[in-house]
Amino acid sequence: MTPRTDSSLSLDEAVAAAQTGDVWLFRGRSIADRAIQTVTNSPVNHVGMVVAIDDLPPLLWHAELGRSLPDVWTGERQRGVQLHRLDEAAITWSQKYGQRGYVRQLTGGTIERHHEDRLMEAIERFDGKSFPTMLSLAGRWITGRVRRRPTAPLETIYCAELVATTYQHMGLLPAKRPASFYDPGAFWSGDRLELVAPFRLAPEVRVR
Repeated sequence: MTPRTDSSLSLDEAVAAAQTGDVWLFRGRSIADRAIQTVTNSPVNHVGMVVAIDDLPPLLWHAELGRSLPDVWTGERQRGVQLHRLDEAAITWSQKYGQRGYVRQLTGGTIERHHEDRLMEAIERFDGKSFPTMLSLAGRWITGRVRRRPTAPLETIYCAELVATTYQHMGLLPAKRPASFYDPGAFWSGDRLELVAPFRLAPEVRVR
């Protein structure tokens, strides 16, 4: 798909154009939002990834503290790693959480069946995992910045770490850095995230 060059998209347009691997970013002004932005030195405080497979409605794969929506994988309302309908998640983050949403389309290559198979493996493995405490999140991010990998299986995971882990498992993101290296701002265009060729992320577009 050719990336949109418009400054903004309506929610309906953004959902209709959604493809697996697109990233959605959110920026809020609450104390918790500012804390995450400060801890990770990021212009945004949340990131999720689109899952758009076969005839299913586009979904958002992300990790969050709230449990406002039922998880489509488990059918339960849960904190931590969740899979939601994209349209419902975007409305919740905009209207309930007061966040501005942005989308970056995955371009340059085609998501094939083997990518989708690896994506489903990641969903099965991580759905329902807890979101870390703020102190743990800060420690995990700092540890990732010095390129140390976890010595034990992940029992908690934050939003950017989840997207990076999923990208790496799908073969879209090089595995030279631990997933905990990434914060939400790493997926903002100013950070120049380098994906595995030929994939790349188009500039962010505001979702109205």
